[in-house]
Amino acid sequence: MNSASDSGLPRPTPDARRPTVQSDARRPTIQFHFNVEHRLLYACRVVRKALAAGKSVLASTRTADRLARFDAALWTFSALDFVPHVYADSTLAARTPVLLAPDAASAPARDVLLQLDDDAPPGFAQVFSRFERVIEVVSRDDDDRSHARVRFRAYSDAGLAPESHKVAE
Repeated sequence: MNSASDSGLPRPTPDARRPTVQSDARRPTIQFHFNVEHRLLYACRVVRKALAAGKSVLASTRTADRLARFDAALWTFSALDFVPHVYADSTLAARTPVLLAPDAASAPARDVLLQLDDDAPPGFAQVFSRFERVIEVVSRDDDDRSHARVRFRAYSDAGLAPESHKVAE
């Protein structure tokens, strides 16, 4: 599915009734990857692809268990790939391309934010402005899809123009 940015066409302007992102803030590309079978495993592949493209990544969720499971998945999802990653408070963070953090707002910015929370982060417009791209991964689970629709609407209402990509795994 082509997005407006893929086709060379300008992005649609936000509805005048909606609050907009401040003009001095950088406007990231926000992509929702829908219909994935395993959310964390797919997220690992997103990170691997970003690294292959020379991009740094911040993976964030306020759910400690989910962050720990993602950390473990990065170590085990592929026998052939090593994804260098540390928690954002590590002394190695400045030299590591992939950071894991419970709070994207207080973590160092990277090229890509992989947003793994069920809810939009507090102050998301300000947080997202620190990144070139924000990626949301959404499984086939009904609850996950419902939460994603709420986030998508919140981002749209803030004038951020999220894009939807249906994944065929």
